[in-house]
Amino acid sequence: MRYQNIRKGIFKKRENRFIALVEIDGKIEKCHVKNTGRCKELLVFNAEVFVEENFSEKRKTRFSLISVIKNNKLINMDSQAPNKAVSEWIESGGLFDGVNLLKSEVKFQNSRFDFYAEKDNSRIFIEVKGVTLEENKIVRFPDAPTKRGVKHIFELCDAVKQGYNSYIIFVIQMSDVLWFEPNYQTHSEFGKALKYAENQGVIILAYSCKVGSDFMEIDKKIKIKL
Repeated sequence: MRYQNIRKGIFKKRENRFIALVEIDGKIEKCHVKNTGRCKELLVFNAEVFVEENFSEKRKTRFSLISVIKNNKLINMDSQAPNKAVSEWIESGGLFDGVNLLKSEVKFQNSRFDFYAEKDNSRIFIEVKGVTLEENKIVRFPDAPTKRGVKHIFELCDAVKQGYNSYIIFVIQMSDVLWFEPNYQTHSEFGKALKYAENQGVIILAYSCKVGSDFMEIDKKIKIKL
């Protein structure tokens, strides 16, 4: 997936979940933050960031915060990017060949999964989780407790019992990482649910990405330690 009209900036302050103050060409601009997570380890004072400039009169802000440089590593923090990258990847045959159907935002029980796919006689649900939390090349999810995430996991298990194939894909929004693991310290219930899901037949995958200031695409399969 690609962005348009990328500009470089310096992060100054996060006013709330949705708005950050970024210095662009010497002027402080209000930028939409396309990630409602905490991201405290990313959005630090004077961090170098990249923003996308938008020219729509319907928008309240002219810029959207897309990515940040942390310890010389470029990390995409756009929470919409993983789904877009996975959609392109699946359509190009990256996950499996011969997809007959691919739909987004498909309801099952009390959840709405990111994707529903059909391949031959297989019916497939896919849930995507974007990962931005990194320490010493180890990446973890989530960066905040997620009851919704746990609910999704158990309903993917229910889908398996009803004859569907279920996938959870962790999209690591950076390159050059060692492995993925659940963030037990932040939300142990999520990690326990992942282990349960694996035992129930849910397929759990993690992929790093190629990330540039104006693009992100799925790259390498990464080892998972549950």
